[in-house]
Amino acid sequence: MSDTTAVVSFTSHTLPADRIGPPPQRRILVIDDEVDIRESLELLLTGENYHVDLAENAATGLQKLESGNYDLVLLDLMMPDRSGLEVLADVRQRDTETPIFMLTAYGSVEVAVRALKSGANDYFAKPWDNEKLLIEIDRMISKGKLERENTQLKRALKQRYAFPNIVGKSERMLRLLDQVAQVAPSRATILITGETGTGKELIAKALHIHSTRADQVFVTVNSGNLRAELLESLLFGHVKGSFTSASANHKGYFETANRGTIFFDEIGTIEPEIQVKLLRVLQDREFMPLGSNETVRVDVRIIAATNEDLRKLVEEGKFREDLYYRLNVINLNLPPLRERKEDIPLLVDHFFTKYCRENGKFLNSDGRSVLHFEPDAMQILMEHTWPGNIRELENAVERAVVLTTSVSVPAHVLPEQLQQASGMRISRDQNGMLPPDASLFEIMADFERRKIIEALKAANYSQTEAAEMLRIPLSTLNQKIKRLNIDPKRRSDHGEM
Repeated sequence: MSDTTAVVSFTSHTLPADRIGPPPQRRILVIDDEVDIRESLELLLTGENYHVDLAENAATGLQKLESGNYDLVLLDLMMPDRSGLEVLADVRQRDTETPIFMLTAYGSVEVAVRALKSGANDYFAKPWDNEKLLIEIDRMISKGKLERENTQLKRALKQRYAFPNIVGKSERMLRLLDQVAQVAPSRATILITGETGTGKELIAKALHIHSTRADQVFVTVNSGNLRAELLESLLFGHVKGSFTSASANHKGYFETANRGTIFFDEIGTIEPEIQVKLLRVLQDREFMPLGSNETVRVDVRIIAATNEDLRKLVEEGKFREDLYYRLNVINLNLPPLRERKEDIPLLVDHFFTKYCRENGKFLNSDGRSVLHFEPDAMQILMEHTWPGNIRELENAVERAVVLTTSVSVPAHVLPEQLQQASGMRISRDQNGMLPPDASLFEIMADFERRKIIEALKAANYSQTEAAEMLRIPLSTLNQKIKRLNIDPKRRSDHGEM
């Protein structure tokens, strides 16, 4: 992976509001076993433009908390499978920041005090006053957002000069960079894991640059497609005459990297015979060049990266267990882009500037890009699952720079697969029906499109009335109409479905 491919870029600058699209909805999780309570809270909160998830018991609530980030949790005190206080204690062991309001029909002072001492932020007895509940929810979420931004800003300022090539402000990335700063000066072997395109090589280089070996060489080994014989020669070198074309002695990567760092990209792909030799280097810090009877001692720090599950490879007998444990002294796991979407606007701005400079277009006097995505295009970027991670996002932004003719970049210049996934382009057969192999994105987008068209027809094409019927803000309806390629003024059924 090249330096210019998977930028995890990190910076503390703020984008203008018109360049990041609409603000994301604030997310609330309701955990309560009473269906009437869940439904009434959902109706109340969605009416205030909150995104609401519901859980009917403690187990489901904890599962949702594991898989998603919430701005606030409303937690029932008495549930059939576990008490709310037990759930609160579990959550607070790993999450001390998310605000939690306890809800109960048993409104004793003693229970309220226990809940607050256990980490709850507030306490409401059933039935509650809706207006007071909404005021406290808004106050608590706003307070938490401000505190998180202040914490992130302080950490960003601390990290800014340490990692000048790394861009992002998400909590996941900031925690990772804290780890990088902590382990970089050590001699420990490090295993970097993460999906393809998340920027593993950049993290490896950050580790080297901030280690005591920074003034020594950094060698990258791309071992993915190399035969065992060739990789052995490249790693350990060879002596003259060790094979047919060996006309002279040749130093390998390990000898070249002596007193520096060697980075193995995609370590899970190396052949078993090379794994044995690599294990010896890790254990004894020595090796034999191909065709030689003499050992060479080296002082090399090893950093390895993989997008595969090495534990599973060990279980399948494809990777040595002893080598795995030697490599996995410290594990740094890079989050996929879909789990750090708050970094997308910053990354987009970074890549806009990078490719505008390369193409000599759309730059201001300071050499920064003046491009920005239109709201519907940014919404597509924010909703996409990004299987190719940052590398896929970078390619999409480069394409936009090349194809756009105005500073406001429209959605139709995004790659076909993004438009397809967002429902902008839905494949249909000659009868206008979805094909049997339609993707989940297409099925969902088609259903959403039909419901919006039905609402527009029922409202006599008044978008305001249609938005009220669909119980969504008018601005959201306008974005969906544009994204789903709906003609909001068409009064004929022909072609709309």
